Amino acid sequence: MNRHFYISDNLDDLESLEHELEASGISTEQIHVLSENDRELERHHLHEVSPLLKKDLVNSGSKGVLIGASLAAVVIALAHFTGWSNSPAGWTPFAFLALVLLGFCIWEGGFLGIQRPNSYFERFQTSLHTGKHVFFVDVADNQEAVLEQVVRQHPMLQTAGTGVAMPYWLLLWQQKWHQFKKGI
Repeated sequence: MNRHFYISDNLDDLESLEHELEASGISTEQIHVLSENDRELERHHLHEVSPLLKKDLVNSGSKGVLIGASLAAVVIALAHFTGWSNSPAGWTPFAFLALVLLGFCIWEGGFLGIQRPNSYFERFQTSLHTGKHVFFVDVADNQEAVLEQVVRQHPMLQTAGTGVAMPYWLLLWQQKWHQFKKGI
């Protein structure tokens, strides 16, 4: 799957574009709008990016996991190779320290990430600050022509590049989840 980015300052046009894409077989879960004006997105019934995904939580949290796991491994290795684990206390204090370091690094990574915009959307910050909106669509190879045809009917839309789309299995899960919620 591929992700296509577009920039616009017209939410009415984006709402029309979203409806046209959905009518052409591209599901709602494949379409997202990133904006600093969440109230207007809601008023236009556009599929907005989750507030949590607007932050760098996942990326920074992942870095925290790597750093924490590395520090935990160093503590365990140090205890093993120095023979400190052979003391009457055994492995307990070292295992506890390793878990505390891992937990702290994950927490700190998430804490830093929640304070910053998502690094994946960093290139759009200037446009977002000037009141524009980023419209992006994840499409499979067999949907590329449909997207191109529908986008051509919106001349005010500015192409902003491509990127890596969400994994196909995650898209299927989201579609099933939304179908389940509608059935309740």
